[in-house]
Amino acid sequence: MKRAVVVFSGGQDSTTCLIQALNQYDEVHCVTFDYGQRHRAENDIAKDLAHKLGARAHKVLDVGLLNELAVSSLTRDSIPVPDYDPDASGIPSTFVPGRNILFLTLTAIYAYQVQAEAIITGVCETDFSGYPDCRDEFVKALHHAVNLGMASNIRFETPLMWLNKAETWALADRWGKLDLVRNETLTCYNGIKGDGCGECAACHLRANGLNQYLADKTGVMAQLKRKMDLP
Repeated sequence: MKRAVVVFSGGQDSTTCLIQALNQYDEVHCVTFDYGQRHRAENDIAKDLAHKLGARAHKVLDVGLLNELAVSSLTRDSIPVPDYDPDASGIPSTFVPGRNILFLTLTAIYAYQVQAEAIITGVCETDFSGYPDCRDEFVKALHHAVNLGMASNIRFETPLMWLNKAETWALADRWGKLDLVRNETLTCYNGIKGDGCGECAACHLRANGLNQYLADKTGVMAQLKRKMDLP
């Protein structure tokens, strides 16, 4: 039996990864992390989506310690979530240091216990907003360390790594779930489901990608198929 575990936040990227995984694996588990994040509504949305889409199991892990250690506008109400700024540079205040290190490591432990062959995460270097823990180099390095540490051979899969947001929308559409991803996921840093607040960087990336896809579905789908070697 082919079994995978998806790092699942209930956002656009992880939901698209879950949809694809359910079409590629016999059994799919989801792991969601409650770290006291500003937009905690994502945990409820993740639970609903995992059930609705048909995941074999959905586990929510309490990692509140991350909230105590990691200072970010997503972990501190006193730090405002910045609006989108096309001229911004450096690591944004929405970066939660250590988040993906912790999430992928804990997911690997869970995957080891359920005998999954793959961990799937929706990190993306194309639209990674300056987050160092969304880079391909980081994922490969942690993958190597985790497998050494557990004497295992669990794959870390990053299906969105080289896709832009328009192509990620195309992938959801390819699996017939464009409307679900658009209306029922939560990507917004201010915790608003669907199209979100429209002001934060996450909403800008999401909306800009959707508009690009809707303006040229055929062209973007063709790009997606070439990048992912799809029929």
